Amino acid sequence: MTPRLRWFVTWFASLAVLGACRGAEPAPQQPDQPAVFRITPVRAVDALRLEALALKPPVETTTFLPADLVEIAPLDSAVHLDIRYATTNNFLSTKVYDAPRAFLQRPAAEALIRAHHMLMKQGYGVLLHDGYRPWYVTKIFWDATPPDKHEFVANPAEGSKHNRGCAMDMSIYDLRTGKPVEMPSVYDEMTSRAYSNYAAGTAEQNRLRGLLRSAMEAEGFVVNPTEWWHFDYKDWKRYAIGNVTFDKIRQ
Repeated sequence: MTPRLRWFVTWFASLAVLGACRGAEPAPQQPDQPAVFRITPVRAVDALRLEALALKPPVETTTFLPADLVEIAPLDSAVHLDIRYATTNNFLSTKVYDAPRAFLQRPAAEALIRAHHMLMKQGYGVLLHDGYRPWYVTKIFWDATPPDKHEFVANPAEGSKHNRGCAMDMSIYDLRTGKPVEMPSVYDEMTSRAYSNYAAGTAEQNRLRGLLRSAMEAEGFVVNPTEWWHFDYKDWKRYAIGNVTFDKIRQ
C-alpha cells in the first residue's frame, strides 16, 4: 500500500468512527416536552408519603359549607389538563397522584369555566396543572422541600387553599397551536421569576401573564404573590381542609 493510499484509508476510517460517535449522542429534547423545575427532596418521598397518610389535617372548629367538589374535565373539553403531580414531571420528580384529574368546589369550578371562555375570545384557553389537593400531599411537599424554599409551598399546619378545593395552578395555551404559552418562569419554579410581579420577563411573557391574571380576577380569583400560576377563589374560607383522595370523591 502506497503512503498516499494508506493516508486515505486512515482518513476514511476516522470519518466512520466520528460518525458512529455522533450517532450515539442523546436525542434532543422533544419540543412538546414540558420544562420542569426540580429540587432534591430533603427526605425520600415514599417515606414521607407513608408518614403523611398516617396523620390527620389540623382540627378546625368553624362551621363550613359542605364540600361539593366537581371534576373540571367534563365541564369543558377545551380546558386542557397537564397534571404534573400524576407524573414524574414535577419538582419532586416523583408521582404523587394516582390519576391525572382536577377538582374544584362547584362555585370555583364554574368561575374557572367563565374565565376560560373569556380567554378563548382572545385566542387562548385554560391549561390546568392542579386543583383540589388532599392535605396529605401538602404535608409531603412541605417536608420534602428545603426550608429555604418554604415560601413556595403551603404549611400543612395551616392547610392550603388547594386542600379546600378553592385554589388552582394553571397557565394558558394558544388555541391555534394547542401549545402552552411561555411565561416568565416554568411551573413550580422556586425562584423570583415565579413572583406575580416579576418584571424582568420579556414583554410577551409579561403580557400573557397579565392576560391570565385579568381573566381570573374578573371571576373572583386572587393571584398568589410568589406564584403567577396559583389563583385562590374568593370564598375559600367557607370550605374546610379536605384530605379525601380523588377516587373517593363523589360526583
